[in-house]
Amino acid sequence: MIAYAHCGPTDRTRLHHPRPRPARRRVRPLLHLPHPLYLVAGLAFGAGGILPLGASEDFVAIGAEVGVILLLFTLGLEYTADELVGTLRTSAPVGVLDMLLNASPGVLAALLLGWGPVAAVAMGGITYVTSSGITAKVIGDLGWLGNRETPALLSVLVFEDLAMAAYLPILTALLAGAGLLGGAAALAIAAVTIAVILYVALRHGALVERFVASPSEEVLLLKVLGLTLLVAGIAQQLQVSAAVGAFLVGIALSGPLAHTAQKLLTPLRDLFAAVFFVFFGLHTDPADLPPVLGIAALLALAGIATKLGTGWIAARRAGVAVTGRLRAGAALIPRGEFNIVIAGLAVTAGTNQRLGPLAAAYVLILAIAGPLIARVTEPFAQTVRARRTRPATTPGTPTTPATPTTSGTERRGPGRSANGDSAPAPKEPQEPNEPVEPSDSPTSAG
Repeated sequence: MIAYAHCGPTDRTRLHHPRPRPARRRVRPLLHLPHPLYLVAGLAFGAGGILPLGASEDFVAIGAEVGVILLLFTLGLEYTADELVGTLRTSAPVGVLDMLLNASPGVLAALLLGWGPVAAVAMGGITYVTSSGITAKVIGDLGWLGNRETPALLSVLVFEDLAMAAYLPILTALLAGAGLLGGAAALAIAAVTIAVILYVALRHGALVERFVASPSEEVLLLKVLGLTLLVAGIAQQLQVSAAVGAFLVGIALSGPLAHTAQKLLTPLRDLFAAVFFVFFGLHTDPADLPPVLGIAALLALAGIATKLGTGWIAARRAGVAVTGRLRAGAALIPRGEFNIVIAGLAVTAGTNQRLGPLAAAYVLILAIAGPLIARVTEPFAQTVRARRTRPATTPGTPTTPATPTTSGTERRGPGRSANGDSAPAPKEPQEPNEPVEPSDSPTSAG
């Protein structure tokens, strides 16, 4: 009020009617997604690299596990238990289709190479599951968390992680020759563990919040981090993915507590996520990649196509438009932590020594290509839309300039609102009797 009283008439007009600022267009270069650089650094300083760093391997391994756990925990903070249950119920058909489409190339490749049925089961898991860690980092870096397709995308990831909770015990039993009885026992333990964690997260989330809440940010950070690591460790010891346990802990927290926890843990998450990507590169010997690079490239092309199809179908079922469908498919492309774990189990059991380098080359290709494809998805979709909506003109016909508007929307970046968030994309021209696609804007997602 004091500043207002000393303003002149013109200044007061400016206070009531501030000059509109040009919207900040989120121009992100390819190097803004650092995952490929982390992987290349790991290759350079890992086994067979320029300067192997064997002394720090144990520390990096622990940091990599913490990185995956924190990535999935902060991802779980974005959604509530009701949203998780609802999306899992509606995404079950898409999850089964995702499994069939993406596991089939690996199974067929192992059988054609003559590696046997057990190796085929392992290869099916390697080509099936998406890297939750890389995908979580990609959608966070690109600002896709608020988009309409993101809940459908996350439901596919959760379905895959839950499928891994059933798959890993069965694969371990097959590799050890334990037979059907041993595999059934391991699967039962995993199912009970998931059910208990889900029950606590869905029914007693308020109790968890009261236990974690603290007026001190330092105490809150220690409680949240300790609880997340504890639940993730218990889940892993009981043959369940640590990522699933961490994700469900994030689901159990909501409201202001979740917002504060995310703010406190974001720096730690980014630090340890970088360690995870470096760790993956450290365990890949560049000399083992060339002999299997051709097969890995063919499998990678098939994996890109099948994941794009999965994301397209999942987003379409959620009523998302074309650009959102492409974003969902691109986000599902990367492979990472689970794929390497599966390959390590198979190689340790003596299934086939070529399986390890093939899995490493396959994962490395998609771990690098996935974030880059995700980065160019929106510009590609906007270019295609612009070409489709451009009016056709005949030679010699003068073009009518567009009438300027006073809303200021023409100054914004394509597909962006004034605050930099994704805005409703312009409707594409429809064929006769074709329903208009709903917008994939995050503003309607709540």
